[in-house]
Amino acid sequence: MKPFFSIIIPYHNSKDTIIPLLDSIAASKKLPPIEVIIVDDGSDEPFIVHRSWVPERKRRTTNYELRTIRLKANQGPAVARNRGAGAAKGKFLVFLDSDVRLFPDALHNLWNIYAEDPDIMAVTGVWVKNQKTKKFFPNFKALRDWSYWINERDKSGYYYLFSTRIASIKHDVFTRLGGFDEKYAGPLVEDIEFTYRVARRYAIIFAPNVRVHHEFEDFWPIAKKYFWRSYFWTKLYQKRKKFDPVATTFQEAVTALSGIGIVALSLFIPLLRVMRYEVRGVSGYLDIFFLVLLTSYLVTLLVHLFLVRKFLVFVYHEKGMVFAVKSFFMGLILYCFIAGGALWGRVR
Repeated sequence: MKPFFSIIIPYHNSKDTIIPLLDSIAASKKLPPIEVIIVDDGSDEPFIVHRSWVPERKRRTTNYELRTIRLKANQGPAVARNRGAGAAKGKFLVFLDSDVRLFPDALHNLWNIYAEDPDIMAVTGVWVKNQKTKKFFPNFKALRDWSYWINERDKSGYYYLFSTRIASIKHDVFTRLGGFDEKYAGPLVEDIEFTYRVARRYAIIFAPNVRVHHEFEDFWPIAKKYFWRSYFWTKLYQKRKKFDPVATTFQEAVTALSGIGIVALSLFIPLLRVMRYEVRGVSGYLDIFFLVLLTSYLVTLLVHLFLVRKFLVFVYHEKGMVFAVKSFFMGLILYCFIAGGALWGRVR
């Protein structure tokens, strides 16, 4: 039987997460016919599904097929996904990252969306806010993303990032659009760039009931991703000349700028107070300048608090006051990385 879904998973040294993902696929309820294609993107050790893993479900049903493709060298997830799509036989492609786990009803809910409306060409799901770890940053990141997509979003707005943690598209549409741009060697903005090409022709439906678990990394790996995604997205922005809910709305851009303003003024105002006592003859001018900067700081702080109020209230209810305060300052730090990447993108 021809598969309805071809599930494509790029794999690179992900042996700790791939089996839980495959288990979650096998445990899915009310599955249509599917195939799973794992594209081993030049891992140090070739990916092999040991026969001892193959679940009872696969042994007793014909609607589950698992295949692997081995790339000789690491070429990045864009190449891996394209190679998987080229070998796929399903009517619809489903892209999953190798470090997620499906909810049991995710694929059934996705199938329902396509079955109920044949005109739908692409769907993007969501990763939930729960984390196994008790560490602050992974929980902050999970709540930040969940709040952006679920809590803060304008319910009448159009949110349509084709997020490859879980996203689906009609096979022939993906082929006609040329797939992901392979010039992006790492997981940078290939999903955003592809989203823009899809959205010029078709709606991408955001489906909150198509869910995955995702365990987030700690601070430094995420901060570096923020920097480089901002760097490459700035180049996309220079071509398009507009904000959008795919990567950055205008409000989010203002929020980032106000956050950077708070950090800059917090560093400069104390320095100015020191200069008042070191530089003679201009202390009166420095006092006036100090008052202007202090007023600017307070106004910027109030503007920023207003813009992030929904998130702070959300995390307060989820994790308490201490977590909310830490989240406020962590947000300021991440905005510095975002601004640094954007500035570097403009300079380069």
